[in-house]
Amino acid sequence: MKSSILFITAFSFLFILNSCNSDDNFVPNTSDQIHYMGRIAHTDSVSTFYWSGTSAQVNFEGTGVKALINDEYGKNYYNVIIDSDSVVMLRTNSGKKTYTLAENLTPGKHSVQLFKRTEYDQGKTNFYGFQLDKNTKILAPNPVSDKKIEFYGNSITCGYAVEDYEGKDRPDSIYTNNYLSYAAITARHYDAEYHCISKSGIGVTVSWFPYIMPDIYDQLIPLNEESKWDFSQFNPDVLVIHLLQNDSWLVNMPEHESFKKYFGTEKPSEAFIIEAYKDFVSKLRGKYPNAQIICTMGGMDATREGSPWPGYVEKAVKKLNDSKIFTYFMPYNNINGHPGVKEQQNMAEGLIKFIDDNISW
Repeated sequence: MKSSILFITAFSFLFILNSCNSDDNFVPNTSDQIHYMGRIAHTDSVSTFYWSGTSAQVNFEGTGVKALINDEYGKNYYNVIIDSDSVVMLRTNSGKKTYTLAENLTPGKHSVQLFKRTEYDQGKTNFYGFQLDKNTKILAPNPVSDKKIEFYGNSITCGYAVEDYEGKDRPDSIYTNNYLSYAAITARHYDAEYHCISKSGIGVTVSWFPYIMPDIYDQLIPLNEESKWDFSQFNPDVLVIHLLQNDSWLVNMPEHESFKKYFGTEKPSEAFIIEAYKDFVSKLRGKYPNAQIICTMGGMDATREGSPWPGYVEKAVKKLNDSKIFTYFMPYNNINGHPGVKEQQNMAEGLIKFIDDNISW
C-alpha cells in the first residue's frame, strides 16, 4: 500500500496529557497483544527503546489510541504509522506523558505502529503501554512474519539527514528518519521482522568517537558493556553489513584522536583493514550460523570509482570461504552529504534486486 507521509509537530497535532485518564482499556507493555520489533529492553513495567527502527504495534477495533511514554531528553522523534498507509511524525517531550497517536478514526479495525526514527544518542524512551479510547477493544496482533532481516551499519543505515531536503546535511535529529532508510524500506518490501544496529560515525577499525562496531554489536543497551543482547531471541534469515565508510576517511586523519587511539602514529595497512573486517563478519557468523550474510557498501564516496574499499571487503569475504556470505556494492551517489529520500529508495531497490537474484528465504 502506498504511503501518504505527513510531517507535523507534536504540538500542532498531538494532544499531550500528563498521565492516563484511567486504567480502563490500558494495554500494558507486557501484553502479548503488542507486536515489538528491534532490540528492546523489557521489564514487567516498561519497555525501553534505544536503537533506530525499534517499534511497537497494536491492532484494535475503535476510533483511537494513545501511548504512555517517558522520553529521557525530549530529543527523539517517532513515526506513527496508522493502518500501514498514513505516517505522522511525533516528537516526544521529556517526562512521563500520554500522547494521542490516532483519534477520530472511522469506526472499525485499525492498526497503529510507533516507530523510532532517531538514534540512541538522542536518549532512551520508556514505553509503558497503549491506552485505547472508550469503546475501543484490543485485537490480536498480526502473525509474525516468517522472514527476518537484520542490519549493522553507520549513518547511511540510520537514515541520517535523509529528510534534509535543502541538502545541508544538518545534524538536527528531526532530519534523521530510519523509516526512510534503505534498510527499513527493504524490510518492509519483504514484510520482514526488522532489527537495525546502527550508529552515525561508527566504523569497524575506527570511528569519529572512541568506540567501534565490534565493541557494541552485542549490546542490548548501547554503550553498556554489562548489557548483552541474547542473540537467540532473533535469528535473521538475511544479515546485511554496511560499514567502512567512516573508516575510509579516518585512516587518512592522523591528527584525529580516534586515529591515535586505534592506530597510534601509523596508518593501518590494507592487510590490517581486511583482517579486522573479516574478524567482525566472523563474530556475526558465530552468532548466526545459518544466516545468509550480505557485505555491502555504498551511497557515499567509499564506493566512488577507484576506491580501494570495496576490494577490501571482497578480499575479506574471500578469506572467509563461506558460500552463504555475499558481496554487493551500491553505487556512489554523487551528491553532497548523506543520501536523501530518493537515493535511499534507489539503494533499497538495488539491494532488493540483489536479494531476489541471490537469496532464498
